[in-house]
Amino acid sequence: MTEEQQNTQTPATEETKATPDAAAPEKKVDAPQTEAPAAPTTDGAKPAGDRPPRGRGGDRRGRGGPRGRRGGRRKNFRREKPEFEQKIVSLRRVTRVMAGGRRFSFSAAVVIGDKKGRVGFGLAKANDTSAAIDKAVRIAKKDMITLKLTDKNSIPYDVQAKYKSSEVLLRPVRGKGLAAGGGVRTVLELAGVDEVGGKLLSRSKNNINNARVTIEALRNFAVTK
Repeated sequence: MTEEQQNTQTPATEETKATPDAAAPEKKVDAPQTEAPAAPTTDGAKPAGDRPPRGRGGDRRGRGGPRGRRGGRRKNFRREKPEFEQKIVSLRRVTRVMAGGRRFSFSAAVVIGDKKGRVGFGLAKANDTSAAIDKAVRIAKKDMITLKLTDKNSIPYDVQAKYKSSEVLLRPVRGKGLAAGGGVRTVLELAGVDEVGGKLLSRSKNNINNARVTIEALRNFAVTK
């Protein structure tokens, strides 16, 4: 075999070798699908499934009943009725002149009664209005009188009394109820006196003296101890 024939049958070089993998198109591999995270809430609130139920039935904190009160519904508390009813006849500020200046205090006149024949009058002074009223009530309880009235809660006969510049006349009336005004009416109402007519014979407009003179007139019907 000649050299020319040997040269023609030499194997191909690396450049001339065909690469079947390079010619074939690459296959696309799909990426694994993952679930997208939930979008965060703007206000930081918990999802609806984790919230406690709303309403007046209570929540997990132990608050039950309407308006979130503890322990469910409130118990029916009843205030005890006071033994005596009271009315303020006069409440004023008084001044006392001292060496260092003026001192102010309050004067209170109170009438108390149970509307069952017991009535009392008290007058007191204090630096505060509430303290003056409480002090006057204590004084009135110490000076109470118990009346002996008729079957119709009236007085048995006419009576007239005088205290300082005030003078009053009380007389029983039928079918007219309580015919009186001012401090006289206040004392008679709290004493439980009905069908009585009261008339002030003086021109005094001082409610304190008018209430006192009514008490003095009712002392004629007081039960002696």
